[in-house]
Amino acid sequence: MYMVKEMPEEERPRERLISLGPTALSNEELIAILLRTGMKDMSVLELSKKVLYHLESFDDLKKLSVFELLKVDGIKIAKASTLIAAIELGKRLSSVHRSKKETIKTTQDVYFLLEPEMSHLEQEHFVVIFLNIKSEVITYETIFKGTIHQTLIHPRELFKTAIKLSAAAVIFVHNHPTGDSTPSKADIEATEGLKDASRIVGIDLIDHIVIGKKEYYSIRERRKYII
Repeated sequence: MYMVKEMPEEERPRERLISLGPTALSNEELIAILLRTGMKDMSVLELSKKVLYHLESFDDLKKLSVFELLKVDGIKIAKASTLIAAIELGKRLSSVHRSKKETIKTTQDVYFLLEPEMSHLEQEHFVVIFLNIKSEVITYETIFKGTIHQTLIHPRELFKTAIKLSAAAVIFVHNHPTGDSTPSKADIEATEGLKDASRIVGIDLIDHIVIGKKEYYSIRERRKYII
């Protein structure tokens, strides 16, 4: 038996959350609340910092698995499972569509709508946003996964749902797992082909946005934006 190292009550993350609110807590403190206890000669806050030190960046927390967490000294299956469950819940909450319809007015609106879901993906996902005549988001869906190539994109499939939804316009979005949002030659060629298809079916193609890490590229504007 050994005594777990304890922190002074006024420094404990749970007590600080109750008295100050969750926004006042650091990332380490929030994770510490999920871990609940520390270990011999290590407080729960110190253990929390060990988890973060295991990552290259805080954003990598989204991609953690139970087995990766178990590599951290002091993390057992119960703590790992709790942390992974909390991360997954956060991802699901971020992807819930709001009851009030989103309105797309700028390319930045597109980025903030899909960045929480797409920036951490390890494979390219091609998403179509369907808009009504007021530029409100009807819905959006992932059409396919994998590297974009003109021969792999079938306009019939892309616009079939748009016609079914009576969409007035669409915006195409895909991610670059490398983090660099600069479009490839294939991205640009595919976009040109889709423009022709959009004119035929009478549905406006507003833009094709490429999402990277803290940046995005508007193919229509031929401009990269750093967030």
